[in-house]
Amino acid sequence: MRAYIAFMDRLSDALAVVAGVMLFVAVVVICWMVAYRTMGYSTSWELELGVFMMVCSLFLACPYTLKTNGHVGVDLLATYLAPGAARTLSLFTMSIGLLVVLFLAIKGWDLTAHAFIKGERTESVWAPYKWPLFATMPIGLGITVAQYIAEIGRLLGATSEQTEARA
Repeated sequence: MRAYIAFMDRLSDALAVVAGVMLFVAVVVICWMVAYRTMGYSTSWELELGVFMMVCSLFLACPYTLKTNGHVGVDLLATYLAPGAARTLSLFTMSIGLLVVLFLAIKGWDLTAHAFIKGERTESVWAPYKWPLFATMPIGLGITVAQYIAEIGRLLGATSEQTEARA
């Protein structure tokens, strides 16, 4: 399990770098668009590309956000519970999170497959295909499911190590 956790941590870190690069590209493209339009020119692709990059980076950064506990969370209850009860609560909430993200990954796959089969394009002049954008949802969330499994393994591993230390 340690090898799996280490692999998922490295994969999550790599996807965070990819997401960061995508955000950087989005910023550069949008700044270029503002400057280009200020000079009186017009193009049809840059805003949509920027939005695509931002949405893709959101889904690809999900595993890293989970790994680093960077999401918004309310831990007030856990701070008042005994350590064993807090771990149980954490395990319960991680299991619920895993199921929700798994459901969203499956729905994202359905959305991607539908857009691919139908050849759906955006309604803009540029009109790129929608499926590459949609594909980042099942990919990012599918890897987040795997990261949830790693986090549950990490939690259970820490629990078993503490139990062994007491014995």
